[in-house]
Amino acid sequence: MKNLTCIICPIGCALAVEESLPGPEGLPVLTVTGNRCPRGAVYAQEEIRSPRRVLTATCAVLTGDAGDAGEGPRRIPVKTTAPCPREQIPALLADIYRLRVKLPVRAGDLLIADWQNLGINVAASRSLAAPERPQFVALRA
Repeated sequence: MKNLTCIICPIGCALAVEESLPGPEGLPVLTVTGNRCPRGAVYAQEEIRSPRRVLTATCAVLTGDAGDAGEGPRRIPVKTTAPCPREQIPALLADIYRLRVKLPVRAGDLLIADWQNLGINVAASRSLAAPERPQFVALRA
């Protein structure tokens, strides 16, 4: 028996999941108790069979002409637009940390599209404009 706390709604039901002999699909039959609504049972079954997480992280920002960090923020927050299978999280994080984003970036811009054909996109969570370049004025003597 496995115990979970449902995170689908604010109630936070204490769920108990029992596995029995495999059913027609070859997967163990899961019996969920403690849920106050049907969403809790669905959550428990998905959490046991295929846990997924939405990821938040940061990636590097390129602001200089030569691709260096330059002035201003050096990282930008990002978030996946769909949950990622838990066993794939380290590989996705590695790809996010290798990413170098050129400014300007708007919140919602896709930085990685359809990661590994899983339908997972990584989007910027914040807008960042390119830094202002100082204007040089020639002085006459």
